[in-house]
Amino acid sequence: MGVKQVKVDVNELLVGMFVSGLDRPWSQTPFPLQGFYVRDLEEIRELKAHCRHVYIDMVKGKGPVETNLKTLAPRNGGVKQPLSRAGKSDRSKIDVGPLKIRRNAYGPVEQPLGSEINNAKQLHSRVYHAVTEVVSQIGNGDSIPISETKRYASDMVDSVLRNPDAFTWLTRVKEVDEHTYAHAVRSAVWAIVFGRHIGLSMNDLNTLAMGVLLKDVGKTRVNKKLLSRADLNQDELKEFEKFIDHGVEILRTTPNVEPRMISVVKTHCERINGSGFPQHLRGDKIPLLGKIAGIVTYYDSVVNARGQAQPLAPSKAVAKLYEMRDIEFQEELVVEFIRAIGLYPTGTLVELSNGEIAVVVEQNFARRLKPKVMVVMDALRERLDNPRLLDLAELEERHKKMVESSRTLVDVEVVEIARDLEPGKFDIDIAQIRDQYLFRQVGKTKKSLFSFLKRQK
Repeated sequence: MGVKQVKVDVNELLVGMFVSGLDRPWSQTPFPLQGFYVRDLEEIRELKAHCRHVYIDMVKGKGPVETNLKTLAPRNGGVKQPLSRAGKSDRSKIDVGPLKIRRNAYGPVEQPLGSEINNAKQLHSRVYHAVTEVVSQIGNGDSIPISETKRYASDMVDSVLRNPDAFTWLTRVKEVDEHTYAHAVRSAVWAIVFGRHIGLSMNDLNTLAMGVLLKDVGKTRVNKKLLSRADLNQDELKEFEKFIDHGVEILRTTPNVEPRMISVVKTHCERINGSGFPQHLRGDKIPLLGKIAGIVTYYDSVVNARGQAQPLAPSKAVAKLYEMRDIEFQEELVVEFIRAIGLYPTGTLVELSNGEIAVVVEQNFARRLKPKVMVVMDALRERLDNPRLLDLAELEERHKKMVESSRTLVDVEVVEIARDLEPGKFDIDIAQIRDQYLFRQVGKTKKSLFSFLKRQK
């Protein structure tokens, strides 16, 4: 099936259209994806604020979209369609229903980062202990401490709902000697952040978090040599893939484990085109929570690769996910996941437009491409003794105000993120940068609380 792209005035946009191009670079807008479905009027208003016209894909547009468009100019080039492993795109053959997304179901971030970080730090330690204890007891043939793990999973959900950045920060520091545990916790956090974004119910969030935390328990019954190797032959691959069945068996014999949570474990390696395992399910035969678990697990595994595999920068991992949309992963879910975490998640190493190297330290949830960053190296790649904080959104606002007032621009430099970098590109201690920034935030919170109490006297 071909691609038919047409130019449309933003005032003629309707919900259900697929926007495949803009009249300006994507990096200058809040839309980090080169292609997305218009799902509500708020997105149309956002497009009107940034563009005069856009390009829509008449083939990909879904739903009963009836419109009396004026003369439409076809766009040259077209979008390259990703190929499946068989060499052909089979998107039209995959039967998946539309998502029921509840925008802003949990409202804006409830707690400032400084207020939530201490809670998140203590909880992070307890969750790691719980996951480690689960794996240890399974290895010894003991019963799983399911109630404790369930309680911590629920606490994780609460923490991420209050402030997604707090827990995300703590999962960004890779602990090489505990890769399986770290991967499980990181993936669970991504899952909760994603679920929060699309408005999953609290019950679904708790089930999802619990399922992702325990998705790899079956690996305790797999030969350890198979876990770290990437060059498995067919027989070894089949043996490795049995970890799903082992995990399901372990959890089914464990008291007080909900069937829906086991379903997450059972389906997180399935893919909508049937290429996954163990059942080779297709389309909507994979439950929603299983689809979400598959996306977050894949994302974390390529960003925090183990063994000889090279980790990918977040934007490259996102690009790989986007190429796999409607092939291995449901397109709407891929799009919403990228919107949920942004191109530059907290803890990402980035190069700025002025050549400096920085670490993303806090998200701007209204403007994903303009987070707060801590500059750690100058343009000559010399390490700074005193890293400095830049709020990219605030810098841009200051620049705009000075332009409007016709004042000199000498003291306000427009700085943007030029690109993100692979983890380990420079010898940067992310943990140290994290602690420096979080210490500042905790200090600010304490100072604000002290000032408030003082005023009450």
